[in-house]
Amino acid sequence: MTQTGQAARRRRLDDSAARRILVLDGAMGTMIQAHGLDEADYRGDRFANHRRELRGDNDLLNLTRPEVIEAIHDRYLEAGADIVSTNTFNATAISQTEYDLADFAYELNRAGARLARRAADRASARDESRPRWVAGALGPTSRTASISPDVNDPGFRNVTFDALRTAYGEAARGLLDGGADLLLVETVFDTLNARAALFAIDELLEERGETVPVMVSGTITDLSGRTLSGQTPEAFWYSVRHARPFSVGLNCALGPKELRAHVAELARVADTRVSAYPNAGLPNAFGGYDETPDSMAAHLGAWARDGLLNLVGGCCGTTPDHIAAIAEAVAGVPPRVVPEIPRTLRLSGLEPFVVAR
Repeated sequence: MTQTGQAARRRRLDDSAARRILVLDGAMGTMIQAHGLDEADYRGDRFANHRRELRGDNDLLNLTRPEVIEAIHDRYLEAGADIVSTNTFNATAISQTEYDLADFAYELNRAGARLARRAADRASARDESRPRWVAGALGPTSRTASISPDVNDPGFRNVTFDALRTAYGEAARGLLDGGADLLLVETVFDTLNARAALFAIDELLEERGETVPVMVSGTITDLSGRTLSGQTPEAFWYSVRHARPFSVGLNCALGPKELRAHVAELARVADTRVSAYPNAGLPNAFGGYDETPDSMAAHLGAWARDGLLNLVGGCCGTTPDHIAAIAEAVAGVPPRVVPEIPRTLRLSGLEPFVVAR
């Protein structure tokens, strides 16, 4: 896409976000599981003789069963999603090392963006008054830069900032080459990982001479109200605010009942748009999720009416039915007004530190 075309799509995105709450899609993994794919599906012809088991590497389906992934995007768009995220949550070289597929990271991201791009373009063509966008998903990777994986050696790290930066840069390049409109640094449990991603994105965009909106979404890992690396939502925002993201928000781990207070905290302090896409409740004893489309829509519709949201969708356990109900619940509700926050010194460790004037 030319820079002129990018600028036009960005203007339409900004305009749409100013007028209404934008709807994100729902869970990709939940929908893939419903297809009951086996090892042969994941391998396809290309990886038939690969030395490692590949079942569960959902990102690989971008290459081996692309029609499955594209159809999932279609269903979410038909349900009312304005933004679909690519099937690339684990498509970094770091995460793909577990399958001995690190060398395919760029291709997985480019292919994932192309599938979502085709689906979004079809939906946009059906109703030219309502454009659809593609968010290139950059997951947290399978490693953490802030915490030791060895309880006996607190100083040990199994990944470096530069390794994360390189992996994220490669993935982001593939996503943009495949046609992503935005980059989504999501399910952030370690803010240092996210900062590596943001640094890599900044380098890449400077190299390409492009401006691309960036969404950042953290995850509160339990009822403590903190990320895995220990930050409160406010401290998390101060740690990533320098990137001037298109939006900041929370997703995964918790259901709507448990997540509301933490989204409200972000909505209070963030001078950018706020997103939320919770799980369909906490996992039950059978590993499933109990929030129905109607119950989730009731929760998130109330959040919208209370002025907490600019973008909303669903994470684990959500389906096109959930997204359709959520889209209906927020239709016609004005988006949260982005506040003007007085300029002052704001620092963060595990807790926020604001120097009052």
